[in-house]
Amino acid sequence: MPESPTTVVLADDHAIVREGIAALCTANGMAVLGQCSDGPSAFEMISNLRPEFAILDLHMPMVTGAEVIRRLRAAGCTAKLLILSISRDESTVMEALRAGADAYLLKDGPGRHLLDAISFVRDGGVYVSPLLRGAGLFTRTDRRPPEDPLAALSPREMEVFSYLVNGLRAKDIAELLDISPKTVDTYRASLMRKLNVHDLVGLVKFAIERNLTTTSAQR
Repeated sequence: MPESPTTVVLADDHAIVREGIAALCTANGMAVLGQCSDGPSAFEMISNLRPEFAILDLHMPMVTGAEVIRRLRAAGCTAKLLILSISRDESTVMEALRAGADAYLLKDGPGRHLLDAISFVRDGGVYVSPLLRGAGLFTRTDRRPPEDPLAALSPREMEVFSYLVNGLRAKDIAELLDISPKTVDTYRASLMRKLNVHDLVGLVKFAIERNLTTTSAQR
């Protein structure tokens, strides 16, 4: 039997951008299940159609792409969620990754980056545009600690952090990320060291104080 095509949903308020991405996806054997132009429609379409991948513009009308991702993750969405943006600043990138994005891509990057990102995140990775990495976005040239300790976490550590503070066990996280529980423990030890937190209770308290848990977001 032939393999089923990869399924995709596209969300961007510029039709010409959506159509270009749709053409790229179709030309590479993917099936575009739907397209929309604003945040609420994106949330509903992704929830209902359950694609393998969703590509969202960061700055959409009514609800941003990052907030759509945050709501989808809170609702248990397991799709791979990719952000497209023109923004290059570190705080914006980190906000998207903390929300649960699997990739952050620049709109002025080549189409190859999107295809690379889809391949990379399918295997459990978190993809950040090479244009950002090449510009040294996440490279600190001084020896001072970052103002926000979360900025010291790698994308995968940020992902494990998000799952931990929302109540998932190491075994569940390992299954979601397709890694071993021992690897989850390694990430957990590393991120706790970077955040100067010594147990799970302290980690949850840290997250609640910064409004980074599903529970605190609903308060």
